[in-house]
Amino acid sequence: MSGTTSTGTSTGSIATETGERDPFSPRPRDLRPVRTEPNGRRIRVFFNGQVIADSIRTLYVFETGHLPVYYFPRADVRFDLLTPTDHHTRCPRKGDASYFTITVGDRSAENAVWAYPDPIPDVAELADHVAFYWDSADAWYEEDEEVFVHPRDPYKRVDALPSSRHVEVRVGGELLADTHHPTLLFETGLPIRYYLPKLDVRWDRLTPAPTRTRCPYKGEARYWSYEGPDGTRIDDIAWSYAESVPEIPKIAGLVAFFNERVDLTVDGVRQPRPGTPWS
Repeated sequence: MSGTTSTGTSTGSIATETGERDPFSPRPRDLRPVRTEPNGRRIRVFFNGQVIADSIRTLYVFETGHLPVYYFPRADVRFDLLTPTDHHTRCPRKGDASYFTITVGDRSAENAVWAYPDPIPDVAELADHVAFYWDSADAWYEEDEEVFVHPRDPYKRVDALPSSRHVEVRVGGELLADTHHPTLLFETGLPIRYYLPKLDVRWDRLTPAPTRTRCPYKGEARYWSYEGPDGTRIDDIAWSYAESVPEIPKIAGLVAFFNERVDLTVDGVRQPRPGTPWS
């Protein structure tokens, strides 16, 4: 579920590593379907003007097929603002979850917090920890920087590289963009995205769309829709980050089109349309 966590299930296998390891190589990743790692960043959760969790001892929890989740030590959570509920769920990989409602002043968020008081042995470290549904809180901070949508995955990489490749964007044979100065964005697990200078885009075929999205790695995006000469319309075909996050400044003000919705040609070679959630 986008921007939140789930106690659902997914498939996977348990593996172990044996033998000696080069002391200068990265520590091998825990290969359990549900794995945890300590996170030294200060993480704060805000609700109705109050800090309801503040910790430098959270755990990253990674589960196959799900976004990473922060689990907070109970001692770092305002339990005076939480009320146990009758809601319970069962996860075969973590155990039985109990839930809490947040109440601060005149606002409440029902079943917004969950815990595994007696987790299965494979994730015994989750005992005495709780997690929050991301969208139930008003704001999240890593140190003093607000973060959006979900925790940033330390194993996900985003690189923006300037290029001289020739990129053409078409819909139904009509040329929408043509540039020799793209910036290529490489993001773990996603198709290459081609960010183009605005001067190389045909704005007479694009109209502003109301859609806005946030990405924890890139910032807030605005969108445009396509209107063709024959009345064809494709909503949210392109987007731009007016101000990208500090780590990815190279794409600020550039425009990208969904590879899934346009005909993309790079250096004369037609690119296949990838199958993704945006197809």
